[in-house]
Amino acid sequence: MSRTATYRADVTWTGEHLGRVALGNGPEMAFSAPPDAHGHPGVLTPEDAFVAAVNTCVMLMFVWAAERYKLQLLAYECRGEGTKRIDLDRTETFTEIRLAPRIRIAAGAEDPAAVRARAQRALEGAQKYSLVANSIKSELIVEPAIEIVTEGAR
Repeated sequence: MSRTATYRADVTWTGEHLGRVALGNGPEMAFSAPPDAHGHPGVLTPEDAFVAAVNTCVMLMFVWAAERYKLQLLAYECRGEGTKRIDLDRTETFTEIRLAPRIRIAAGAEDPAAVRARAQRALEGAQKYSLVANSIKSELIVEPAIEIVTEGAR
């Protein structure tokens, strides 16, 4: 049987092209349209939040998968970029989200090739089970750099 969960984000207009968002999990912050859309610099934008939602969800699912695949995760960093298309009628759509995770995993006494294969499967699982990645219509492109660290190379 399916279950549901509900998440909350309350927004308040604070003037001009600025607002404040209070997230159900606690954080509160200012937000605006991007500067190129009459917004303000230095605050969260919906576009930033969209790309961040995909990037953070995939990372958390990778951490989950790495634990299940018994990987010794040393580091995970990921640059995420979203490309939007602006049509003639001024409608906008994110066409792709590109993630470039840099992952470091310790091989320990294991064969580095076997560890790399498990890390790749964990990353594929992260994409498959990412709620946010599964909820977008943009193409998700993941271009990982996976480094397997052997005993003496830490």
